Amino acid sequence: MNKDYNIKIEKEVQKKWEKEKIYEFKEDSEKPPYIIDTPPPYPTGRLHLGHALNWTYMDIIARYKRMKGFNVLFPQGWDCHGLPTEVKVEEIYKITKSDVDRKKFRELCIKLTEENIKKMRDQIKSLGISIDWSREYITMKPDYIKKSQTAFVRMYKDGLIYRGKFPVNWCPRCQTAIAFAEVEYIERETYLNYIKFPSADSDEYLLIATTRPELMAACVAILVNPEDERYKNIVGKEFIVPLFGQKVKVLADELVEKDFGTGAVMVCTFGDKTDVLWVNKYNLPIIKAINERGELTEVAGKYKGLKTEEARKKIIEDLKKEGYLVKQERIKQNVGVCWRCKTPIEIVVTEQWFVNVKKLIPRVKEIADEIRWVPEHMKIRLLNWIENMDWDWVISRQRIFATPIPVWYCQDCGNIVVAKEEDLPIDPTETSYTCDKCGSTNLKPETDVLDTWMDSSITPMVITKWLDDEEFFKKHYPVQLRPQGHDIIRTWAFYTIVKSIALTNKKPWEEIVINGMVFGEDGYKMSKSRGNVVEPDEIINKYGADALRLWASNSVVGDDVQFLWKEVDYGYRFLRKLWNACRFAKLHIKDEDIERLKKKREVNNLVDRWILSKLQRLIDRVDKDLNKYRFNTIVEIYKFVWHEFCDNYIEMVKYRLYGEDEKAKEEAKYTLYYSIDKIIRLLAPFAPHFSDYLADIYKIDNLHFIFPKVDKNLIDETAERYGEIVKNTIISIRKYKANKGLALNAPIKKVEIYTEDEETYKALNQAIEDIKGTLKIEELSVVKGKPSLESKIIEIIPDKSKIGPEFKKNTKAVIEIIKNADEETLNKIINEGLKTEFGVIRKEHIKDIKRALFSKGEEVESVDIEGVLAIAIIY
Repeated sequence: MNKDYNIKIEKEVQKKWEKEKIYEFKEDSEKPPYIIDTPPPYPTGRLHLGHALNWTYMDIIARYKRMKGFNVLFPQGWDCHGLPTEVKVEEIYKITKSDVDRKKFRELCIKLTEENIKKMRDQIKSLGISIDWSREYITMKPDYIKKSQTAFVRMYKDGLIYRGKFPVNWCPRCQTAIAFAEVEYIERETYLNYIKFPSADSDEYLLIATTRPELMAACVAILVNPEDERYKNIVGKEFIVPLFGQKVKVLADELVEKDFGTGAVMVCTFGDKTDVLWVNKYNLPIIKAINERGELTEVAGKYKGLKTEEARKKIIEDLKKEGYLVKQERIKQNVGVCWRCKTPIEIVVTEQWFVNVKKLIPRVKEIADEIRWVPEHMKIRLLNWIENMDWDWVISRQRIFATPIPVWYCQDCGNIVVAKEEDLPIDPTETSYTCDKCGSTNLKPETDVLDTWMDSSITPMVITKWLDDEEFFKKHYPVQLRPQGHDIIRTWAFYTIVKSIALTNKKPWEEIVINGMVFGEDGYKMSKSRGNVVEPDEIINKYGADALRLWASNSVVGDDVQFLWKEVDYGYRFLRKLWNACRFAKLHIKDEDIERLKKKREVNNLVDRWILSKLQRLIDRVDKDLNKYRFNTIVEIYKFVWHEFCDNYIEMVKYRLYGEDEKAKEEAKYTLYYSIDKIIRLLAPFAPHFSDYLADIYKIDNLHFIFPKVDKNLIDETAERYGEIVKNTIISIRKYKANKGLALNAPIKKVEIYTEDEETYKALNQAIEDIKGTLKIEELSVVKGKPSLESKIIEIIPDKSKIGPEFKKNTKAVIEIIKNADEETLNKIINEGLKTEFGVIRKEHIKDIKRALFSKGEEVESVDIEGVLAIAIIY
């Protein structure tokens, strides 16, 4: 073994794994299957630290399950379609989707996606993730598009997908509908504008406060709370909308907040979700004031064509001029923005395709209860999302790079023509079709595409060969695990459950494990604007992938995780510590010894039995923790390896390895080899490169497929208690050596250990040779009882600086009296002063008193033994 641990070994190990294909799922295996429905990331070309955390979690699970005897299917997918790629293509080529031919724009998206997948594939491999790359899926490939379109066709036929003209969330920048789950909320400051609405039949006016005066052209009603005494007399009356002139009626509704603004609100089509609710409830007209580009329409009169922000400024200026604006107040508000480009969304009435999720909600709740959630409280996030769901899932997007909606519209009879399953995959903009109702070929193709979540929500079905191998699908669906972030519970988790119910009426997975987000060292979410982003490549290049994985492991599933360089450094130093321990052991365990040391044997030495018993406890703890996704059990491995095995056991076993007693040496070698074998296996899910490399050196069999089992015969509570006594005794005497400035291997002539505790007495007597050998003690005895110790003065040091000025010519005589004082004389000096012919000698005339312990007439040192009812007397 090299003297130092070198992270460059990781690349060697990765090449070996790829060559040997050890992580491929075996379809003919008799092992129970364990299938992981892994998240398919957007191919941005960059793996961020959140990915590294999530993929490390998944890989620990996959590796642990393989070692526990499962046939693991751990695939990798790529969610190619949608806004992120299109926005990037538009940015790179300085175009918009409408500037080039539809087919050409799609080709540019495919090219970028392929380049980014290659980069991210290499990054995932650099983390040591045990993916079965033969099972990779890519959502833009024809075989995947076929499955997405088949899901659409079947759900349409079952009445779960429909087309209609309804209000939807709309991004003016991306010019597409987006689902509520894709709306993010940011806080911003704005003005609450207090505006006079004149009465239609009197000189009175009604004061209304609004943050969006640009929507006044689409005002269709005014609402007040029926319990609001201020407005009871005006319900049913009409008022005139300033600048725009339409008359609107005052209605009463209990949802109006009496304490916000003036307690009277405009209903505009549409400012927010509540407007939609009120329009439907009171059958109000719909006026479209803002178009798909975020511009005011012709109903806004002279403000037509202005973007919303610009229109707001001009309308406020005109309200001031006309005397309608009473005052403005600065307030903070939460604004819905597009999840991708962060543009504030509008609610626009357009014709879209929807999934009737409301019809499936009762079944979604049942399925959610059938799935095991880790942590359990994450299920509440899904249920809360369901409870607050007012609208169906809008699945059509006004983009190009996505799965085409396989539909045409008959221009002769008005029929919606849906493609036959046998013709899928199909792009209606490139393929003609015949109306199945009237036989016409005069069809208009659907140019909208499917929401990207329509693709990714069938991943558990795709990886179990839905539509490709029905026997395999029936055998393996639902899958065992879905790992994902808590930020996509309301999208990926929810939509997957919806699709699984719609297409199979089954749950998609047995369990779902939720990970948190990564925060920077400053405690804030990582972002370029804050300058707190750390890239996985940066960590890997400096410390290696295993150190990064150890940082990720030391966290709690479901909780957000703070990145700290010092924790990565600790993981790296831990690996170096274990490397050095294994290197030392390898100096004594030759290759020709290994097959012999693999054979089980009886162990008699107390120290060996102590470490072996504690190792069984560790195996049991780590096994149980990993079964419950407690990845921070790595801390238990740290503590055992660093403090018990390296700092204590190896120090206690060295004397035997260098000694002449072949039997004692052989038992020490066996215990070392057994311990290293088990430690490396325990570490393999967390630090697989390091473990694999050492496994080759130590000829450890089937590292990635055998998890260590607890050997109950090696659990020895007495050995553990006695071993702790011996360990603490050795630690205490080693500290004594260090405090004295002695080398740890410096010999000690004689040590007597006294104890009144029966168990301590037995333990120390069983390990006399180990204590002597470890501490280089020539003569050691363990005595039952208390030591007979006497404290004696060995030197009294006079304070010449005080004696000289006071006693002058008698200074020498006074110094001699102090130096030769016995115990009685010394006590008199200290307590009351000693009268002499030269004057009174007091305690301030003494600079220091040195005492020593004596046992049987010999000067000795005493050492309190930590955690043990014993004291060591050192001669």
